[in-house]
Amino acid sequence: MTDTLATRWPGIASTPSTPFKARVARAILRPSVSRFPVRLTFADGRRWGAGGPDAPEMHVVRPSAFFNRLGAETKIGLGEAYMAGDWTTGPDTDLADLLTPFAARLTSIVPPSLQKFRAFVDERLPSHERNTVEGSRSNIGRHYDLSNELFAEFLDPTMTYSAAWFASADEDLQTAQERKIDGILDQARVGEGTRVLEIGSGWGALAIRAAQRGAVVTTVTISQEQAALAVQRFEEAGVADRIDLRLQDYRDVTGEFDAIVSVEMIEAVGEEFWPTYFAKIDSLLAPGGAVSIQAILMADHRYKATRNSYGWIQKYIFPGGLIPSPEAINRTLAEHTTLRVSETRSLGPDYARTLRLWRERFNERWPVIAEQGFDETFRRMWEFYLAYCEAGFGVGYLDVAQLQMTRHPVATA
Repeated sequence: MTDTLATRWPGIASTPSTPFKARVARAILRPSVSRFPVRLTFADGRRWGAGGPDAPEMHVVRPSAFFNRLGAETKIGLGEAYMAGDWTTGPDTDLADLLTPFAARLTSIVPPSLQKFRAFVDERLPSHERNTVEGSRSNIGRHYDLSNELFAEFLDPTMTYSAAWFASADEDLQTAQERKIDGILDQARVGEGTRVLEIGSGWGALAIRAAQRGAVVTTVTISQEQAALAVQRFEEAGVADRIDLRLQDYRDVTGEFDAIVSVEMIEAVGEEFWPTYFAKIDSLLAPGGAVSIQAILMADHRYKATRNSYGWIQKYIFPGGLIPSPEAINRTLAEHTTLRVSETRSLGPDYARTLRLWRERFNERWPVIAEQGFDETFRRMWEFYLAYCEAGFGVGYLDVAQLQMTRHPVATA
């Protein structure tokens, strides 16, 4: 391994040596995949899995390294092994298609008799990734400040980095993203003269659309890179006079707003700060106002099982991230606010399609992205991230929804 790899990717440059755990990982994986419609192939000709010749193929290039990584960090090892090149897809296999059967059976890969030992093998959430004011700035910067140019290569022209809302099988991504944004603004009842607060600016697409409706927009972000480009885009769209962009944490916002919107930002808030987040929204919302939050979600039992463990996505893609359940959101609202969810619009399958389009574009534009200084390990990391998420949404393990929130009437005696 090169010095550059060791510096950039210390978890990839060296393979952990965990012979006992590697044997355990091998002993668990083989009978599990014997029920899956996939093929695991090895260089020595061995084959595992129930899939036929046309089934998705996982080619294990370096079995010893592969099983050592799986054994060392159960929830992180598969992704790290892909980043390292310990395994890859077969010649005619799409990565998301291969991961889909695993995503569909994620809760049953480890036998029930062994799941009770989960607490002893799950890595705990790192304390330095807590979403305090300083921690949030660091966590967000590690992903969203990578490079505006990187995101521009694979996103649609609106620069929208969240689930789209498709109306037909042949609709283009930009149109679907604009429909998604309009869905959020409609739920929040944004129109002429509406005072809008957006928590999490992205690259400005939603703020622009709201301003074009005649709203007066305050949008807050803690990403320096996103803020710089968003301001430029406001000028180009001719709506800069209607938008106030602030480099500010949501906890520091003051004022009163008729509509509050936030798209796929709650995942970066952290369970510890959900009460603070929703209470802040409640305190800023004007009487009669409405909130619309687009949130990635998972079933409540899965959220409870994973809420305190550290996974590959958190280590490499979204530090400090945690996906809530609808029930967790409802519990937090009931305990800390006067808000309640009044409308839900699910877009789970739309996210799977969105992610596939991003991945196709990312791979197509990789030669240009590589010229920006990103290496092959980064390419494999992002390919795995996009395909892994696509598989999760495709099988319904994950969902995403636009949640309208309004004030719950206070009962009177």
